[in-house]
Amino acid sequence: MTAAADVLHRQGVERTTIADIAEAADVPVGNVYYYFKTKDELVQAALATHSEHFAALTAELDELPDPLERLKAMVGTWIDQRDVAARYGCPTGTLAAELDKRADGGIDLEAGEVIKLALNWAERQFRELGRPEPEPADLALTLISGYQGMSLMANALRDPEIMTREGSRLNRWLDALAADRPPAPGRSV
Repeated sequence: MTAAADVLHRQGVERTTIADIAEAADVPVGNVYYYFKTKDELVQAALATHSEHFAALTAELDELPDPLERLKAMVGTWIDQRDVAARYGCPTGTLAAELDKRADGGIDLEAGEVIKLALNWAERQFRELGRPEPEPADLALTLISGYQGMSLMANALRDPEIMTREGSRLNRWLDALAADRPPAPGRSV
């Protein structure tokens, strides 16, 4: 599954063959066919891998005591992946965009569900940051859109420093939001 996620990210769905995934996983092609009968099943496995990686990352970030720290740590992980993003884009975002071009529908919506995991996690952080409703959902959309945009631009221009610059801008934006944090109940202003 990890090999499928990696190869699909680097080559795209249409250019990837089951043989490519078998080679990356260092297993016979027959083994891949045994577990995955179609390319769509491989794409679903890649999406499941992306979901699992995101769940593991957010579980680790959720150990940080403050939602601002968690959000900024997420931005830090994006910046750390700048070279991969500059070469291949966001794993889930590029997959979602590619799958959307297909006429069949269905599996493209599954990619959107993985992105919703990021939106829901970020929304929870903004809510814990004390942002009043309905702001948390809008702020989460802005943050995740910022990531998708900087990944797309870094990839299109093959410039990893876009991730660094835009990540720094997102961190300044997060700091400004935190500075404007409403006081906690019972706390004097």
